[in-house]
Amino acid sequence: MCKLLLTPPSTLYILVLEMEEITDRQKELLKIIIDEYIDTANPVGSEALVSKYKLKYSPATIRNEMASLIRKGFLGMTHSSSGRKPTSLGLRFYINELMEEREVPVLQEVSMKQRVWQDRYEYERTLRNIVLALSEATKYLALVSLDDGYLVHAGSVNILEYPEFFDIEVSKSALQLLDNADLLERLYAKGFGGADVKILIGEELDYDNLDCCGLVYTPFNSKKRGGFLGVFGPDRMPYSKVIPTIRYMKGLINELLGGF
Repeated sequence: MCKLLLTPPSTLYILVLEMEEITDRQKELLKIIIDEYIDTANPVGSEALVSKYKLKYSPATIRNEMASLIRKGFLGMTHSSSGRKPTSLGLRFYINELMEEREVPVLQEVSMKQRVWQDRYEYERTLRNIVLALSEATKYLALVSLDDGYLVHAGSVNILEYPEFFDIEVSKSALQLLDNADLLERLYAKGFGGADVKILIGEELDYDNLDCCGLVYTPFNSKKRGGFLGVFGPDRMPYSKVIPTIRYMKGLINELLGGF
């Protein structure tokens, strides 16, 4: 298994690109394993995959392919289970190569816009409604950080619903983000590439006890103010839904804050 604890995201992405190519069958299995892990938070075993997904491969073949994905750094083993779970490298490959974004449902768009539109002439209420709408839509911790260090957040209780945060040390480290604007700025600065929505996964956060977490964020700019909008949660967030939701909210922010 590839250990990348202190590897910056740009280097991790290069590793993804330069690693030994995986076969189409391995890509298919990796996508299924990660989709299942996102849904259940449980390590995934070969027998469960064959039973649930009616795969044409035998459990033995799947185990061999899983072993190959472990050697290549995309999957990891747990001490308490015979199943497998994706590494940060595996999740990064999934997002870049295997995942298909989903459109934001129309009813969700309407709900988010109604939430943020009601107090659009009051700046602080607008910021508050933005994070409330985003936390309600994603079920994660939502953040708006302004360039002057001002931070508004909502949904911190949401993350306590996920088993990753049943560990008190993980929860404490996550909540420290809300009291440390400098730390958030350092995390935002780690983003790389030309994507409008950026993601830090697990080990890419490079912070104690957050290897099981993820941060999805995007910069925004209005006439007088700029900053970052993001959500924080487990590393197994359904990125195909979260990314377009943040992108939609960014559009609302640029529209709403343009007059301030």
